[in-house]
Order: sequence, then C-alpha cells, then structure tokens
Amino acid sequence: MWYISSYYRGISGQCSMTVRVWLKRDSGQYWPSIYHAMPSPCSCMSFNPETRRLSIGLDNGTISEFILSEDYNKMTPVKNYQAHQSRVTMILFVLELEWVLSTGQDKQFAWHCSESGQRLGGYRTSAVASGLQFDVETRHVFIGDHSGQVTILKLERENCTLVTTFRGHTGGVTALCWDPVQRVLFSGSSDHSVIMWDIGGRKGTAIELQGHNDKVQALSYAQHTRQLISCGGDGGIVVWNMDVERQETPEWLDSDSCQKCDQPFFWNFKQMWDSKKIGLRQHHCRKCGKAVCGKCSSKRSSIPLMGFEFEVRVCDSCHEAITDEERAPTATFHDSKHNIVHVHFDATRGWLLTSGTDKVIKLWDMTPVVS
Repeated sequence: MWYISSYYRGISGQCSMTVRVWLKRDSGQYWPSIYHAMPSPCSCMSFNPETRRLSIGLDNGTISEFILSEDYNKMTPVKNYQAHQSRVTMILFVLELEWVLSTGQDKQFAWHCSESGQRLGGYRTSAVASGLQFDVETRHVFIGDHSGQVTILKLERENCTLVTTFRGHTGGVTALCWDPVQRVLFSGSSDHSVIMWDIGGRKGTAIELQGHNDKVQALSYAQHTRQLISCGGDGGIVVWNMDVERQETPEWLDSDSCQKCDQPFFWNFKQMWDSKKIGLRQHHCRKCGKAVCGKCSSKRSSIPLMGFEFEVRVCDSCHEAITDEERAPTATFHDSKHNIVHVHFDATRGWLLTSGTDKVIKLWDMTPVVS
C-alpha cells in the first residue's frame, strides 16, 4: 500500500520542495520510500496507478513528469512541460487520450500531449481556476474558478469550443467532482455549499447541499453506492446519500410586504404611511421561497431532501406541513479534527485519505458509512 504527498507549510500557504512516497511496512506503519527534491515548490499532483505516472505541478509553472518503479522505491524523470507562466493549480492526466490537462494562476487552461510533450491548445478563464474535471466519452472539460463560475469546453486534438458557462455559488468554486455514469457534476464552494448540476438531464436542474460550516475544500464520489463525500475547512467529512429523490431549492420571491400577513417591509413607505404601521425586516422561507416577516417565520426545520441538513428558517405553514419522514437525514457527519485541504478516495478498499494544513495525513476506513 502506498501514498504520495507533497507537504504544505500551513499558514503561509506555500508548498515544500519535496515529494514523498509512503509505503506501508510490515509493522503497519507508513514510512517514506522516496524523498525527492524538486527545483520549485510543489503546488499540485496527479497520479495514474495503471501506468505509475506521476505528474507534479510547480510554483514556477512547470509540470514535471515521473514514472515510479514497480516497488515504489524509485521515481525516474520523464519530461517537463512549460505549461504556465505562474503557479500550476490543477493537473489531470487522461490515459485514454494521452493528454495532460492543467490550469494555472495565469488564468490559463492548457492541454499537452503526454507522448510528445507538445502543447495542443489553451483557453483563458475568467478567474484563477480551482477545480478541473474531464469526461472522456464526450471530451468535455469542466473548469471551476474563484469567481464562482463553471466553464464547460469541448476539446479536440488542437482546439476547443466553449459549450457554456454557469454559476450558482455566492463564493468561489473550490472543488469539482464528475460522475460519468449519472452525468452529474458536483461543485464545492467557499460559500460552504455543494451544488449538484444535472448535466446529462439537460434541464438546468441544480440541487444545493448545505452541510458545512466553512468552505468546502474537496469532493469525492463513490459511484457504486451513489454517495458523495465532501470535506471542509471546518474539519467535517460529510457523506451524502445521492440515491434519493432530491428537490431543487425554490427561487426567493420579491415582495414589498409579507406574503403571509401583508405587513409592509421597511422600504415600503407608502403602505407604512397608509396603514400607520412600522416596516418589518424581510426574510425568506427556505421551503416555499416566499418573502415573510420574522413573526410569520419564527420556526426552524431541517429539510434534507432540499439539501438542508441543518435547521433553517421556514414559514409557519411550511413548518406544519413538513413531516418527520421529510426531516430524516440523508447525510452522515464525521469530524476529521483537522482543516482538510486534499482528499483521495480509494473505492476498491473504501479508504479515504485526508491531508490538512496541520501537515498531517490521515487514512480513514469508510466502509461502515460508504456501503
């Protein structure tokens, strides 16, 4: 059993200049079998177990490629790609096409031929990219960026076509995860939420998942059980059951007065004057989307099928209508006890690896909850 890491210096956000390969010894402990120094701080990496090809993104914009030996005790340099003008933020190696996809702080998406090392093409994103996924069947690439936008491109051998862009987060996109079977894209954000985008359904369906108290840092998906794993800066590991019929959250309605009791809101001067009443603050029911006052929305409830695992504001009539069955949780919550910055899920073993800003790597047996 092996794992590969590049250490972070925590608070400064800068990476170290070493790559380590960890092997499980007979004692049951993990020890580094390789300690390799890099010419520039490491920023991201991608590993393909089938070919044992390791691609490492560096702060200077270079992608360095290595092949690991069968016993994982040696890494041999293969080639370098001069991919970006500044720090590489994401890397994906696509074995089926022999492509290396990458994004950088220079706001460029690029793809290279891994056989020749030649740059095949590029695309300038609206902001620095922080999420990257690829669908081999359709050759669509999904790019999430710090502005909160997700861009879909159609890649050809030497050119690309913009398919569409969309946004649903109020913060930047921090992670993407693609399910090629159900054809849905998951995006995590600094706004603490996860959104499931039904790409294959072509109906524009977007399902919100609210289960973190800090930004979502990483996403993984267990296709065989249809469970999403999200990890956040709050140390939370949330396992979402996506094999249930979820509901879209309603659009918030606009109104100058409470849509339950007709009391004016504080900007509705005419109605305040006519009725001789003090204007009230506007709120919204998370279940029906109506604009309501505080008195008409004094209750709180979880609505798991709408993605609200925590209690949220609902109007009094919706609170009465929500059944105990509808309040049944669709996610389980676990505390990793560190600020997670990266995860890797091994579906065959049911193991989850997390690494944090505390420079600690933790290995979790997820079989009791991902099954």
